[in-house]
Amino acid sequence: MKRAWLLTILNVFLVTSCFTVGPDYKKTEPPVPARFASLEQGVSRGDTPPEGLLDSWWSVFEDPVLESLMSRVASENLDVRIAKARVVQAREQSAIASSGFLPEGGPAGEFRRVRRTETTVMGAATSSAQGREQSIYLAGFDASWEIDIFGGIRRGVEAYTAELSASEDGLRDVLVTLRGEIGRNYMELRGLQLRLGIAEQEVKIRTENVEITGARAKAGLVSELDAARARGELANAEARIPSLDRSLKASIHRLAALLGQEPTGLEPELLSISQLPAAPHDLPVGLPSDLLRRRPDIRKAERELAAATARIGVATADLFPRFSLIGNIGYEAYNSTFLFRDQSNFWGIGPAIRWPIMNFKRILAHIESSKAVREELLARYERSVLWALEEVENALVAISREKNRVKFLDEAVRANDLAVKLAMDRYLAGAESYLAVIDAQAALYAAEDQLALSRQTHILSLVALYKALGGGWQQVSKPGDGGPLE
Repeated sequence: MKRAWLLTILNVFLVTSCFTVGPDYKKTEPPVPARFASLEQGVSRGDTPPEGLLDSWWSVFEDPVLESLMSRVASENLDVRIAKARVVQAREQSAIASSGFLPEGGPAGEFRRVRRTETTVMGAATSSAQGREQSIYLAGFDASWEIDIFGGIRRGVEAYTAELSASEDGLRDVLVTLRGEIGRNYMELRGLQLRLGIAEQEVKIRTENVEITGARAKAGLVSELDAARARGELANAEARIPSLDRSLKASIHRLAALLGQEPTGLEPELLSISQLPAAPHDLPVGLPSDLLRRRPDIRKAERELAAATARIGVATADLFPRFSLIGNIGYEAYNSTFLFRDQSNFWGIGPAIRWPIMNFKRILAHIESSKAVREELLARYERSVLWALEEVENALVAISREKNRVKFLDEAVRANDLAVKLAMDRYLAGAESYLAVIDAQAALYAAEDQLALSRQTHILSLVALYKALGGGWQQVSKPGDGGPLE
């Protein structure tokens, strides 16, 4: 008898391991170019970045403050906490799905006081009211095991496993985005400090000009017009400072929020003036195909597609009957004294089938809906690849063009600086009006401000490139390595 049961269970396992409804997921990568089209000699190249460069791309700027901000974001940012909680949720959902392979049930106990009808007890030894009332004691163990013949449970586990991977890549994507945001706001902060310094220098020079023209006007050497123009230029220069200071404070407040602090929490750390980091040259960016492996948003979209494919199998399994083995064993008596005697024991075991065939139309609709979800996620996956390629190409173009713009603006600053000196010398010698000095100085400070803004844009383009390449998370994340999934 026992041997027959063992053979039956073995046959069940053989059947369930060979038949799974629904489509099998096969990972297919969308076509991508062999190389990026916007590479430029001396600016960027298609070589694979050195190991670890993208993991901590901010280290190329050699800025201790920036490195400190980056090291704290994974533990202090609230979006990371949210993403980590989602990973835990997905992990537990996967564990719940896997438990479907195991039997269900456990110990059970019950006590009831019942009153029967007179017809139930008719013919018994007594038909009194007391004989109609009885106590029932029950203690036992119930179990059931659904046999996954058509693979519905296996497809469910497959779907939840893929969703767990998607949630982990979602956490990585949050880290990539956050570190890109920190890099962008930090570079904007340093760029604004540079521009603010230029504006303050302009105010200083304009103040000296007001003093010079005022003195010369009193001496009758120049007209009052020159003095009025000097005061007007000073006011224009002073008017630019509040706007720059407002943007600077906004960058600090944003960085504080990204690190989970109140808006002014980082002011002591960030208000100290620091240089805008220099941009490295000849950047290795790798191949377009690397994005499929490196970009967390692409990886997440691919895992969501795998989960949606498995969900089709889950829905399809509802078309078929579900087979279970059910059993129970225990004791039942009308008196607690006799509960655990041999005469009170019972047991039962046997197969069960459940086939909700009347829900056929609804099941078919569910299958078609699952297929439509898969088509949607396939399109999203392909779209994420296209958008990633676009982001990298745009960043490469921006780096190249802004590098050339920095070069031209640097030449413009040098030329305008010389023009200011010549105009001032001629003005003091009486050979030129103050209008020439004003024009030369306006051109110089405009060029200096544009140069600072262009340098900032150049650095921001580099940050955008590293973000577009999927930089900012560790390629391997295991307990103890400091990775984002701990």
